[in-house]
Amino acid sequence: MTLRAPELLLPAGSLDKMSAAYDFGADAVYAGQPRYSLRARNNEFRLEQISTGIAHAHARGKKFFVTSNLLAHNDKVRTYLRDLEPVVQLGPDALIMADAGLIMMVREKWPHIPIHLSVQANTTNWAAVKFWQKMGVARIILSRELSLDEVAHIRQECPDMELEVFVHGALCIAYSGRCLLSGYFNRRDPNQGTCTNACRWNYKTHDAEVDPNTGEAMAQAEGLSGFNFATAQQEAEESAFSGCGNGERHPSADKVYLIEEQGRAGQLMPIMEDEHGTYIMNSKDLRAVELVEKLTKIGVDSLKIEGRTKSLYYVARTAQVYRRAIDDAVAGRPFNPALITELEGLANRGYTSGFLERRPANDYQNYETGHSVTQRSQYVGEVKNVSEGWAEVETKNRFAVGDWIEIIHPSGNRTMKLETMKSLDGASIEVAAGNPTRVLIPVTGPADSALIAKLTQAPA
Repeated sequence: MTLRAPELLLPAGSLDKMSAAYDFGADAVYAGQPRYSLRARNNEFRLEQISTGIAHAHARGKKFFVTSNLLAHNDKVRTYLRDLEPVVQLGPDALIMADAGLIMMVREKWPHIPIHLSVQANTTNWAAVKFWQKMGVARIILSRELSLDEVAHIRQECPDMELEVFVHGALCIAYSGRCLLSGYFNRRDPNQGTCTNACRWNYKTHDAEVDPNTGEAMAQAEGLSGFNFATAQQEAEESAFSGCGNGERHPSADKVYLIEEQGRAGQLMPIMEDEHGTYIMNSKDLRAVELVEKLTKIGVDSLKIEGRTKSLYYVARTAQVYRRAIDDAVAGRPFNPALITELEGLANRGYTSGFLERRPANDYQNYETGHSVTQRSQYVGEVKNVSEGWAEVETKNRFAVGDWIEIIHPSGNRTMKLETMKSLDGASIEVAAGNPTRVLIPVTGPADSALIAKLTQAPA
């Protein structure tokens, strides 16, 4: 059987990242529309950048999708078509949307432009796919809560609908974009594009007692005040029987804790735990490179990588790794475990294949650290110019003579031990400090626009 290569879709948080995505193997990128995407913060794309991006993409034979996927309140419905019109005139290859009302309005005004249904719409079954197909949607970005078997079932029931699946990046701790923590702590609503990733902050827990009359959770630790939560006792009662088929109270539901966020010392918030655990903290990152072959055989049309706020290094590395995985799958070559090793060079919170493969519940959460860590390598610089065997590197992190470095280039990667280094004025130096220093290192082979990573240990 001849397999058809799925599209490789990368995030574009900036024009530089877009170019890197294409250089390292992406077929298409997605960028957020100002004010109407779920990356309203940290979004470098305005109308001018969208125009440049679309022109650049089409000149290279690539695709450019505009993400416009917030769930709109009335005020944004009022301005939506007005603000979208100049974007549509630029000719994006599709709009990524979630709001049913806005989709209706776009279909009525611009029936020619393809609409991809955002993962924010949480499409989890084939009947919903058929519904959106009748509404004129061209592609469904399936919920990240689906297994491979469920994706295959949808493909079987909907053979003529484009399907897209996330294969790499951050996971939400609720259905995509539906988390309430960010709004609760910071009045930044994830559905409006301003999520602060509160699920990944550092929290301490304190023992507490709940007053059965007032519902007030009182801290037991000396010097810490209680936090009044009117429904604490009611919710504790409701959770007490959650999941207990015999109707008996589960012992773990008798306990209420107070949590304290690292940046909000003394502000204590109640949290209840039932027999299933406590569900607000720190999902591991999605990594499904080892499942690319299965997804390709299922007939998924597009494999998507999350991360419009991630670094240039992240975009280049993920594009390169997943491009190789797709090409291997289509060519019938066995999966290369080295691809997993290369992804360990990216900062991550631990990896999981998410719901694509059913695993024990504790496999989805990182209980050891709330920040990203790298295990194989660290991004240390970007090559800005190459002349007479020397590469001018803009440093991002510290590296030194004697380090093993990896030169990451679209033509292929190579490792070398750094034996010498110079300053821009030609003086010999031993250490390159972090950003924004520029240094010269010797190179052989292609290195224009390459990225430089420092290996944590010498290659075998």
